[in-house]
Amino acid sequence: MLDISPEKVAHVIVRARELDGKVAAWDGDGDEADADSILEARRDDPTEAELRGFIDDMNVDEQVALVALMWIGRGTYEPDDVQEALDTARSERVNRTEDYLLGVPLLADYLEDGLDKMGISVESAGEGVL
Repeated sequence: MLDISPEKVAHVIVRARELDGKVAAWDGDGDEADADSILEARRDDPTEAELRGFIDDMNVDEQVALVALMWIGRGTYEPDDVQEALDTARSERVNRTEDYLLGVPLLADYLEDGLDKMGISVESAGEGVL
């Protein structure tokens, strides 16, 4: 089984969706803020920094479980192969987990699908978070 609480996964999903909703920084004339500028992706983005810190603060088992869950959601592993996914995530852990995960397009979707494939209700996992 996975050594991470569904609530922690739900928190990562929410923050990853917030990042996915942002657009490239607006490159217009002047310094005037418009309604779209609040959704611009920027250096030192506080949402990204918070998510990176949240993942970094997890223990190794939680980080390994998060990567394995993402792989299950992506279809790299099936739910029946969870132990193999965990073993591979642990043995291939050479980079910072937050760097790896935040470089995965559709991270939130994969984590949500991973929870679903593992039989964990996304809604109940995210009560108060989603």
